[in-house]
Parts: sequence; C-alpha cells; structure tokens
Amino acid sequence: MLTAEVLALTTNAETHAFMDRFLPLAAAIPQNVEIVLCAPFTSLLTLGAILFQRQGTEGHIKLGAQNMHWLPSGAFTGEISAPMLLEIGVRYVILGHSERRQYFGETDEDVRRKTRTALESGLLPIVAVGEPLAVRDKGRHVEHVVAQTRAALSGLSAEALNKVTIAYEPIWAIGTGKNCDAGDANDIMHAIRTCMGGLEDVPVLYGGSVKPDNIAAYTAQPDIDGGLVGGASLDPQGFAALATAAA
Repeated sequence: MLTAEVLALTTNAETHAFMDRFLPLAAAIPQNVEIVLCAPFTSLLTLGAILFQRQGTEGHIKLGAQNMHWLPSGAFTGEISAPMLLEIGVRYVILGHSERRQYFGETDEDVRRKTRTALESGLLPIVAVGEPLAVRDKGRHVEHVVAQTRAALSGLSAEALNKVTIAYEPIWAIGTGKNCDAGDANDIMHAIRTCMGGLEDVPVLYGGSVKPDNIAAYTAQPDIDGGLVGGASLDPQGFAALATAAA
C-alpha cells in the first residue's frame, strides 16, 4: 500500500489538474499496489467524483482523509466527523500524524479515541507513529513508537486490529531529505508489529522522505509493506514512478 498525503490538492482546479496527469500514468502501475490518496477536506468530494467516474468503486486507487474528529456528531464547530467522510466515499483516514500531534496538541488518548470511532463507523484508520530527533538521540525511539502503537490500539479486538494500518514516520526525516536506513526502519517496524497480539498481518508503512529512488529499498524489507508519501506525491509523474518502484 502507498498512502499519499496530497497536500497540493487545495482547490478543485488543482485536483482536476493533478488527476488528469496522474490517472493515465496510474494505469501502468501494477494492480497489486493499493494507492490511497489522502487529500484536504475541501478536495475530497471532487477527488472522489473523479475516481468514481474514471475507475468505478473497484479500482486500486482509494480515497482517504487526513484527519477526523473522535465523535460522530456534536457541537464541534469546524471539525469533520466519520459519517461526513463516509457519505462522500472516503475509505481511509490518517490519524495521529506527527503534525497533528506537534502543532495541534493531539495526544495518544486522542488518537485512541479517533481510531476506535473510525473502526466503529466503517473507516479504515492509518495510525501514524514516530519519534522526534531528541528521542532518537537518546536511543529511546523503539520504546517511543511501541508506546504510541499500544496506546492507539489498546482495547481493540483482533477483528478490529485486522482493519488497521500503521505508518511509522520518524519525524526528523519528514521533508528533510534525511532517510532512516532501510534496515533500521525494518527493525523498528518489526518491533511495532510484534509489540502486541493481532498485528502480525497488519500493513506497516514507512514515511519520511520517501522518493522514487529509495522506496524499493524499503519495500524489500520483510516488515515494510509500503509507504506514507508526503512531498514526493506532489508531482504526479514522480509519484507514479514511486508506486511502480514500490511494486
């Protein structure tokens, strides 16, 4: 699976322009590569309509959101709920992204509540975990991401866990051009996969300056199933090349 945070899709015109370039290229991407495009809320309706028109409901490109509230309804002005996302065809939602944690004060408990609500509502959560540089420098990065994973998924049944995707994103590598060594990333992701029962077959994605020329090194690792792609998804041609390399 490749999950793209397509931040460039900020207007309907930009969404159409991106998809006009990307979809013809996507036709050549192997069908076993599932692609989830996670766009800003304002682009989701347009993006969903384009995907439905071009590929129907069974295509390998899915629609995802970048966040949601932990309650299905209530007086939370400006927030987006799971039922709102489902109504417009959203299938996946990223929860606990490092920027949500850092800039909006989201806690492990917030992520846990959102994850449970997503699952109960029928959305498939992509739970993001990762460590800042200070934690890695202290040698506590494995401990940190394992704690985040356990906190986000605590209390879930084995059936529910099978619907979760985990994205490991070392914060110090996001948008910096610095990469976590593929072998090192695999060791951390193995620790995530084995930190609690029921995660043995859960997809685990790597995010952090993923590019067309390094994605294959990550997906070749036994515990890395795909990528959480940020900046590299902004160029349709480059993203299509990255998806092909991942296969």
